[in-house]
Amino acid sequence: MDKQPVQSAEPSQQAAPIKLPKTSESEKLKRIRHTTSHVMAMAVQKLFPKAQVTIGPSTETGFYYDFDVAEPFTDKDLKDIKKEMIKIINKKLPVIREEVTREEAEQRIKKINEPYKLEILEGISEPITLYHLGNEWWDLCAGPHIENTSEINPKAIELETVAGAYWRGDETKAQLQRIYGTAWETAEQLTEYKRRKEEALKRDHRKLGKELGLFVFSDLVGPGLPLWTPKGTLIRSTLEDYLKQEQAKRGYLGVVTPHIARIDLFKTSGHWQKYKEDMFPMMADDQESAEKEFGFVLKPMNCPFHIQIYKSELRSYRDLPMRLAEFGTVYRYEQSGELGGLTRVRGFTVDDSHLFVTPEQLDEEFLKVVDLILNVFKSLQLKNFKARLSFRDPASDKYIGTDDVWEKSQGAIRKAVQTLGMDYFEAPGEAAFYGPKLDFIFQDALEREWQLGTVQVDYNLPERFELEYVAEDGTRKRPVMIHRAPFGSLERLIGILIEEYVGDFPLWLAPVQVRLLPVSDPQLEYVKDVVDKMRLMGIRAEADTSGERLGKMIRNAETQKIPVMAVVGAKEVESNTLSIRTRASGELGAISVTEVIEKVTEAITNHTNF
Repeated sequence: MDKQPVQSAEPSQQAAPIKLPKTSESEKLKRIRHTTSHVMAMAVQKLFPKAQVTIGPSTETGFYYDFDVAEPFTDKDLKDIKKEMIKIINKKLPVIREEVTREEAEQRIKKINEPYKLEILEGISEPITLYHLGNEWWDLCAGPHIENTSEINPKAIELETVAGAYWRGDETKAQLQRIYGTAWETAEQLTEYKRRKEEALKRDHRKLGKELGLFVFSDLVGPGLPLWTPKGTLIRSTLEDYLKQEQAKRGYLGVVTPHIARIDLFKTSGHWQKYKEDMFPMMADDQESAEKEFGFVLKPMNCPFHIQIYKSELRSYRDLPMRLAEFGTVYRYEQSGELGGLTRVRGFTVDDSHLFVTPEQLDEEFLKVVDLILNVFKSLQLKNFKARLSFRDPASDKYIGTDDVWEKSQGAIRKAVQTLGMDYFEAPGEAAFYGPKLDFIFQDALEREWQLGTVQVDYNLPERFELEYVAEDGTRKRPVMIHRAPFGSLERLIGILIEEYVGDFPLWLAPVQVRLLPVSDPQLEYVKDVVDKMRLMGIRAEADTSGERLGKMIRNAETQKIPVMAVVGAKEVESNTLSIRTRASGELGAISVTEVIEKVTEAITNHTNF
């Protein structure tokens, strides 16, 4: 399983932002970026003659190229490379496509002693094409490219960062130096891109998570395995409690399953055959068990476990639909280079549920699941999303099940979104190996897209596990499964929310909802008494007992983005009030303690601001 405006920072005074074209919207831009990557590679080899080039594709915002060099590139190197690139661009070199035989390509590569290109050549199908920049430089490439380097705007390119990258993404192979760059059609687009990049840094959940004390990573624990602090755990628990309450209203039954299981479970489900490369290695008692694959593995999915609970006794049609739900932690063996804060981790918790329904119940239950997901998004103030119908690619062999089963499953999802009148698009090849999905793709404040909630229709696993129920006529029939997860991954969701809210969580989600600020020590006893009353009502309240001056306490609370601050001086103690200021509404003045507790409790319950 891959954000929204809320209580944002001070409004911007700049002009309306320039619309940045996406690669998919501008074929010319894609060609410019691809050609710019070649210009960069040529510049590198001019400045560093011993550098060997590997691959250099365009990306969503620019391009990169991987190089094998003796020493890592420095910031000064990047400046020199860019200067050399501008010289190449200004030469107005034609970009020439040449088609050659495999033998000719091999001879030319050997002549310039580029072993990486030889390896690339082995995996290329006919025709073999080379792209030349004038008569000065060439590389194996399928294109496309612009016709002349003069089409690249020197004022609309930038070299950004250098990172390590393993050849072929394999940690056992050579480590290369990857230079990332960006390229646009105009200087104005580059300026806007840089502005958005700065905004992304301001919103970066890794930075904000550390500043707000929500989670940490430890080298001793391992990459991709976040450790949740008390404050971060409060956010997780609040999200879990909220969804559990919503599920209970809709007849979901909670279950708990182990973190490991025998390989046979995942062989039956098909995960071992189709998903093995994303699973952690097997744990075996001895060599014989390892050779015969008799060991245990960390679970990558929860569904096979829920199936075993369903199958533990014969079910009747009267028992269906059966809705089993679990906040289950799963483990995926992501490559270290693919990890990124909370949005790509190796151990994450899925708000997983599996519904076992009769074929006749499928449409109604699917719509109810979508309704739940839409309610969840509303509570989280996530508005900018669209539906992706992730269907099977008929040409691929990665799927299980018959064509008829897939057509039924995909038809059910298509019918549901059309019934709801949802904005959707179909994406062949994005289905799970056992069934199609309805994925909710959310676009954040920076126009990046993330997959959050998902719903899947599955006829295949009930067949593979031989699930049954007793129908009304006494015969045995197969149920249909619905897999669903409104949050998707809790880790990814929280990372996205941190960035969307810029760390400024709405009242109901904030780890500390109210902080009381005593003006001086004589008010401490009163403050602590109020904190106790608030906690009894379920409000996450705390007192600032630092002894700092009031101005400093207020600044600290604002830095930590506390939704409600209550200043307490002698006058407030005497009148049994609190002087309230909130991040959402500013100064509210003196309010009685009873009224504050009532209003905060009501706002938390209704997911509104105080």
